[in-house]
Amino acid sequence: MKKFTIATAAASGLAAAVLGLAAPAVAAPSSGGNAADTISALEAQGNRVIVNRLSDTPLSQATVVGINPGADIRSTVRDADNDTFYQHVITGKVYYIDVR
Repeated sequence: MKKFTIATAAASGLAAAVLGLAAPAVAAPSSGGNAADTISALEAQGNRVIVNRLSDTPLSQATVVGINPGADIRSTVRDADNDTFYQHVITGKVYYIDVR
């Protein structure tokens, strides 16, 4: 019985550690906003942004007309104690943005 209790506690602790590493879900911004601000916000969240320019307008004056999410970006991360590695954790996303 004592071994079962220890195993259960260890499993619970490991599950909590993995869930603690999970990145909070962030909704993708909608189209219609300022292109430069949208790109900066997405990159600050760890995402990669690929811009499709539909005009010669500078990004500071351009408007986002479409956002399409792409593949997840996966990385290897360490836990808080730096003693365990978790592979293939989603750390960001690729976004394809159309600006005009």
